Amino acid sequence: MASMKLGSKTDAFQKQGQAWFCTTGLPSDVVVEVGEMSFHLHKFPLLSRSGVLERLIAEASNEDEDGCVVQLPDIPGGPKAFELVAKFCYGVKLELSASNVVYLRCAAEHLEMTEEYGEGNLIAQAELFLNQAVLRSWKDSLKALQTCEDLLPHADDLQIVKRCIESLAMKASTDPNLFGWPIMEHGGPMQSPGGSVLWNGISTGARPRNLNSDWWYDDVSNLSLPTYKKLISVMESRGIKPEIIAGSLTSYAKRYLPGLNRRQSVNESSSRSLGAPPPEEEQKLFLEEIDRLLPIQKGLTSTKFLFGLLRTALILRASPACISNLERRIGMQLDQATLEDLLMPNFSYTMETLYNVECVQRILEHFLTMDQATGGASPCSIDDGQLMGSPSLTPITMVAKLIDGYLAEVAPDINLKLPKFQSLAGAVPEYGRPLDDGLYRAIDIYLKSHPWLADSEKEELCRLMDCQKLSLEACTHAAQNERLPLRVIVQVLFFEQLQLRTSIAGCFLVSDNLEGSRQLRSGFAGSNEGGGGGWSTAVRENQVLKVGMDNMRMRVSELEKECTNMRQEIEKIGHVAKTSSSAWGSVSKTFGFKLKSQMCSAQEGSVSNQNKNGNIKIEKVKEKQGKQKKKVATD
Repeated sequence: MASMKLGSKTDAFQKQGQAWFCTTGLPSDVVVEVGEMSFHLHKFPLLSRSGVLERLIAEASNEDEDGCVVQLPDIPGGPKAFELVAKFCYGVKLELSASNVVYLRCAAEHLEMTEEYGEGNLIAQAELFLNQAVLRSWKDSLKALQTCEDLLPHADDLQIVKRCIESLAMKASTDPNLFGWPIMEHGGPMQSPGGSVLWNGISTGARPRNLNSDWWYDDVSNLSLPTYKKLISVMESRGIKPEIIAGSLTSYAKRYLPGLNRRQSVNESSSRSLGAPPPEEEQKLFLEEIDRLLPIQKGLTSTKFLFGLLRTALILRASPACISNLERRIGMQLDQATLEDLLMPNFSYTMETLYNVECVQRILEHFLTMDQATGGASPCSIDDGQLMGSPSLTPITMVAKLIDGYLAEVAPDINLKLPKFQSLAGAVPEYGRPLDDGLYRAIDIYLKSHPWLADSEKEELCRLMDCQKLSLEACTHAAQNERLPLRVIVQVLFFEQLQLRTSIAGCFLVSDNLEGSRQLRSGFAGSNEGGGGGWSTAVRENQVLKVGMDNMRMRVSELEKECTNMRQEIEKIGHVAKTSSSAWGSVSKTFGFKLKSQMCSAQEGSVSNQNKNGNIKIEKVKEKQGKQKKKVATD
């Protein structure tokens, strides 16, 4: 820290209780009262340096000839500052530093200690030290700015606050590795002019470590909010990147909002705290101010930090505008959130659910609005092949997966009403879910936790999912799920059978291709020396393929039996025709099946013919399977 010594005499002041005495040997002829402290001094040293004291001493001497008492109730810095001023007037050694120069500068201005009352007076000395020492150093500028907070508005009137902030903003916007001054001031090793590290003045040859753009975050976190706001405003005007500003605001908020540090380790949290947390009302005002200062652009602030702000805002009952703004910010980048972020407890006494589902739905609506405005994926931009294949991780698909996981977490809550669950699940557009496995899992958990639902309510809930978009594993589970309505189970069985037949048809096509290419591979292997590897590989692939097709045939046979039993039960009830030729057509009309063109055409036309004519018998399918078995056996 920079310092400068003034005066040449040794300290000649002594404190006795609430009074200061000058021990020069001469009796004091003036008493200066500053607050509760009184200073017993002499007139000449004071009036020869200060215009204000000259006038006050003259007035006091005329009023009371026996004693001279001067009162200074409004001097900036109070007794502490006047003590330094008195020492300066007496020529006592005084060391200027970043901690006291602002006190001296403001007090000197208040007392009119100009060059008119003596060369090298206190105003000139303080200004010289400010400009040539304090403002050239990051650490001293920061310390001086902190002392300004106790001397407002005097420090503002003298432009000291502005000058310190300009100095800090300039240094923060400059690459610290170009000069080396930040490294020395942050407790790092000293450097030689060539840039190497010094040890006891000897160059070690080592190079100092580079500093990141966030090296100043912790330092400015010690400033009060009004001063910090001024600093951020000047930094923005100097063109500092918004992501750096957002990082500083994040660090600053974590310093004063204890709720944001709940996931940090004990050591990290204690090192960032400032002792006792501020009152809740101050925290609420502070949070609302941070929300106004944060940049609006997407991705500049981490989603986890925004969720922490929202959670804290709900606890502190911040203004509706602040909460809505935070929800909008999170909605812009919901695809970057995690399931843990969404699980926000309900802090309102009027809501019965464990988690704040309504807040999540509002966030989702903001995301969908932003996704549509920015030209996100639409139903027309995703073809059927993409829906049934492996989905690309677009923002809408990631959000759909996140919401399905959230629905599964909140589904066990018995107080979660069906309309609220349906509203959140149905808010995700259909094209956002390439597969409905996650939605099916959430619905199944909800049905398990709410067994009292009526059959009509269960069917209404199950309409949220599309049975055609369930994987084979999900179809297998759903076909045996007694919690699902009968209509849904029949739909699942029907589409599962279609998927299996499509898969088998694809396997047969692959088998034909393998048969046609096996001769080529065997001929190629025979032309090489010791060439038995190609044939053995083909045989091994064929064996694996046969095992897979056998398993599929067994599963198709089981499903056909289940469908036959189901058909007989429906015929007994009287909901379908009695003749077997029109049974499947009636079932498809009753349960509202929707067949996809690519699924119906995959099995070499067999499934599509069944959909058009509606009169293919189960026995005819078995005959075809027998022919296929013979064909595989010949292979």
